[in-house]
Amino acid sequence: MRSYFAFETLENGWPESPAETLRTPRLPKRLPRHLTLDEASKLLRAPDTAEYEDVRDRAMLELLYASGLRISELVGVKPEGLNLQDGFVRVIGKRNKERLVPVHARALSALKIYLSERERRFKAPDAELFLGRGGKKMSRVQFWRRLQELGKRAGIKSHLHPHLLRHTFATHLLQGGADLRAVQEMLGHADLSTTQIYTHLDVSALKAAHSKHHPRG
Repeated sequence: MRSYFAFETLENGWPESPAETLRTPRLPKRLPRHLTLDEASKLLRAPDTAEYEDVRDRAMLELLYASGLRISELVGVKPEGLNLQDGFVRVIGKRNKERLVPVHARALSALKIYLSERERRFKAPDAELFLGRGGKKMSRVQFWRRLQELGKRAGIKSHLHPHLLRHTFATHLLQGGADLRAVQEMLGHADLSTTQIYTHLDVSALKAAHSKHHPRG
């Protein structure tokens, strides 16, 4: 309405816009949904065969949960971006910003197995790390579809999407006591306030913290 009346004021010479004082209602902020520890464990165990796609998907899921990458960052990782010896991955994020994200031992193990299978299967693969059956780069849509299949295999009834693993990564780190600024750096957030949406805790955790630290708890 403001835009429409501003246009009318400009085009037709109205002295002022009758919608100038209108204010847009603020939508309530919703906390990002995340997987529980049990759900995350079930999902990570879902690709349980020695078939190439399961070996690849296991490595992708472990890396997502270990590093909190965006899906575009995940499918864009190149083999030379992995440092398996020191345990980190080099990521090119939004606005072409580069960051280094640590990767835990379990994900590194899954990646080593995948790299061995990738080398055995493809003689002339694409430059990206994660490849489809034909040796071409995995797309975001391909991985989303695989995630849906793996979710069903794991018995998870809620809707799964790649960003859910990013939410889960951040939430589990913070619930485990990680520093907020460290999580901000790993996620590649420019503003700390963006990371703060992950600082939600369940009621039992809040009650426990209140009881432990309040002088009359």
